[in-house]
Amino acid sequence: MIQAFHVYKQYDRESTALYDITLHVEKGEFCFLTGPSGARMTTFLKLVFREELPSQGQILVGGRNVTALPESQIPVLRRSIGVVFQDFKLIKRKTILENVAFVLRMLGVPRREQKRRAFAALKAVGLHHKMHAYPLQLSGGEQQRVAIPRALTNEPMLLLADEPPGNLDPDMAQEIMTLFQEVNARGTTVLVATHDREMIQRLGKRVITLERGRVLTS
Repeated sequence: MIQAFHVYKQYDRESTALYDITLHVEKGEFCFLTGPSGARMTTFLKLVFREELPSQGQILVGGRNVTALPESQIPVLRRSIGVVFQDFKLIKRKTILENVAFVLRMLGVPRREQKRRAFAALKAVGLHHKMHAYPLQLSGGEQQRVAIPRALTNEPMLLLADEPPGNLDPDMAQEIMTLFQEVNARGTTVLVATHDREMIQRLGKRVITLERGRVLTS
């Protein structure tokens, strides 16, 4: 599902974020990306999602070379990828129900079906009772819980999650990881970037370790 070949990311002459990254994540796999602070996990996820371009190398997602995609094809790529961002990226002027339904609206799903699927997704993370609230009316943990069903409503082929349990209590963090496992069991490839070693050990999935922008283990 994800193939990276000799990928470098350099922002300027003094700042190289990624060095010669070569790795793969198989279709249907659940995999962790981890490392100490400064490992550049978020940078790698941004390259996969085509939010940024590598300085050198190639990244394939589902067999498509995302580094060579024309601008017109980037939205098509992103419709097949669910992303849980570290900073949530919720639309402040929309209710949380509208935030979750937004991706479905972009895909042309009928309005009634948008609402049904968005409500079901919010119910799965225990926030259906706040569906008419706006993001700034929620706590950080609640905003993160909105970001997760938003990433899953379009049933993506690939889910990228950047520190998803970061602002959640242990019980809710476990529920979110269980949700990710259920999505994975239905065929979605899952790549979770996290510093939480205890969670990684508990789930027992394959681990890719980065340190200072280099692959240590994969």
